Amino acid sequence: MSRKPQVHFQALQIANEQRNAYGLRYNDYERYRKHCYNRTHRLRSSLKMTYGRGREFKKLPPINLETIKDGHLQLLLFEAERAWAHSQEMHQESLKLAATAKGAKGAAAEDAEKKSSTNRKHAARRMRRSIHWATQLLSHCQALYAQGRLSAEDLAQVTAYTLILNGRFLRQRYDFEDALVQLSVARNLLDALASAAETSRAQALAVAFADEVGPEIRHCAHELRREKAYDVDAVVAEVAPQHRNALVQDCDALLARLRQERGGAAEERGKLKELLWEGEPVPVRNPELVDVLLKFQDAQEKLVQAGKADEKSANATTTEGDKKGKVAKGSRSKRGGVASYDAILLALSEAEDVSRKLVEAQKLSGTTAAAGTRDIQFVHAYIVYQLLSRRVQRDLLLMSTLLHQMHAAQKSHAGHSKSRKVQVDARLYPAIVKLLDSVLQSLEQMRTLTIVDESPDLASAVEARLAFTKARRCYSLAWCYAPLKKYAEALTLTQRAALHLREARAMLNGTLETDVINAADPAFYPLGPAELDRLGEELELDSTTFKTDWFAYNGGALDPARSATHKKLLFFDIALNYISLDMDRLQERAGKAPVKVPVSPAAAPAQQQAEKKATTAKAKVEEIERAATPEPSAQASGGLSSLLGGWWGRR
Repeated sequence: MSRKPQVHFQALQIANEQRNAYGLRYNDYERYRKHCYNRTHRLRSSLKMTYGRGREFKKLPPINLETIKDGHLQLLLFEAERAWAHSQEMHQESLKLAATAKGAKGAAAEDAEKKSSTNRKHAARRMRRSIHWATQLLSHCQALYAQGRLSAEDLAQVTAYTLILNGRFLRQRYDFEDALVQLSVARNLLDALASAAETSRAQALAVAFADEVGPEIRHCAHELRREKAYDVDAVVAEVAPQHRNALVQDCDALLARLRQERGGAAEERGKLKELLWEGEPVPVRNPELVDVLLKFQDAQEKLVQAGKADEKSANATTTEGDKKGKVAKGSRSKRGGVASYDAILLALSEAEDVSRKLVEAQKLSGTTAAAGTRDIQFVHAYIVYQLLSRRVQRDLLLMSTLLHQMHAAQKSHAGHSKSRKVQVDARLYPAIVKLLDSVLQSLEQMRTLTIVDESPDLASAVEARLAFTKARRCYSLAWCYAPLKKYAEALTLTQRAALHLREARAMLNGTLETDVINAADPAFYPLGPAELDRLGEELELDSTTFKTDWFAYNGGALDPARSATHKKLLFFDIALNYISLDMDRLQERAGKAPVKVPVSPAAAPAQQQAEKKATTAKAKVEEIERAATPEPSAQASGGLSSLLGGWWGRR
């Protein structure tokens, strides 16, 4: 006799995925109901379980356990989900009509109240239909479990699903005592599933359904006037052990079988490591979020392993003493490290997108977490903080990779000369400025997060790194202006960088011992007094260099050897081109004033007429053709007068 095939059916996982994908994340029950209708139609067509064609109705035979498949179980599940979604849709409509009836008057109020009552009754009928389909599903799963074809985990999920539907229906009918029993047993099964889960996704799935049941248990306990109704775990621990064997067939044996199946060593691959923030765990209660965080965990482990391999290879190269090979290996490892951050940032971006959608869904549903608990908004802020910190770490590593070649050139150049001038690519410092702009943007966004604002030590650490990054940006921007001979702008930026550096030093001095970022693992932006002193020394040296270059650019020289040779300053060119000298006054002060020849009164008019004619004739000649510049007269007197007169073209 051939062995019967195993059936694998995860009811809670299928329901959770379909609900989140088709409208229930935003409480769109109509869309989800239509999706369940289409899904059941496709399943009936594929399983050949249709009710005939046209008006001819064909009754279906009962499902045979010998030939049952997971598709048959999915069909029953989606029938139950379809009826439940329709019931919730009608319930919402009845609440809207009841609110309308309270605000209306007369016949309109009576009509709205009548429609509200009709919808409420319709919702109850559809809820009973949902429980009917869920009960059929549970009976088939129990038969398969008795034959050994279904696992204890799958049966526990179907049982919890059925108990949740029963408890919600009883609570809507104000039967709080029976509803409390049903929901408490369902919560007890979900807790057992979470503790026995072999993967973090399965654990988060059970926790998510348990969180949905928790408020309903609290409401039933409050209506029954129970003491400590707010403590859901205590209520479940008191009620569930008393009634679970009555509601669930062989419940204790089922739980023991469940622990036995998962008693072995679980695979570490699907386990999400515990996330901590300030020494306390970060709750991850959504399966979708667990999936993307597992991707982030795998990428982080690969980065750590790559870093260890690079350290081993670097140590081996150092022992061999091959200096050139060491530099090349270091540059290659940095490039590989930059590429390794792509997978981490991609996984964190997906996690941020999922958590943001969960926050939006929580706001639309109007649910709020209990005071003092870490809800999905806290998880979203934590993921954004991790994303920004990794982005800052990637940008800093990329910047150090760009500066690696220049630092090597500076070290080799320092042995030959004391000058700090090194020929670098003109695109280097603009690229560094862009990277520092990205770092500043990430740090400013990080400062606005609630988890950072609530921690004074972390807030001061982020502000200190903001000031230090601004100082580095001003310093790099100054080197962008220096090759363009804009020394005034470069000196202004170095002064601004010194102010930001002083601000960062003041912030860091008070919180150096309690710096949260330096103590984190990994420290995405390590900062200490050594980095501040190094940047201060560079600012001082480069400021002196800019001043010296500016002075030399304007014609000055600080080298004594160059000062020994005479060099005409720029002032003389300015005086020659833009200042007119009084030559007569200069000749008079030199004692070489020209001798004035006395002219008789009679000859004066004739001489004036001759001068006018000569002037008129000269003007006419200049109109036709401009005369050439006359040469200095050979009869001019020597000395200072002849020298200056020759310069200005005077006779």
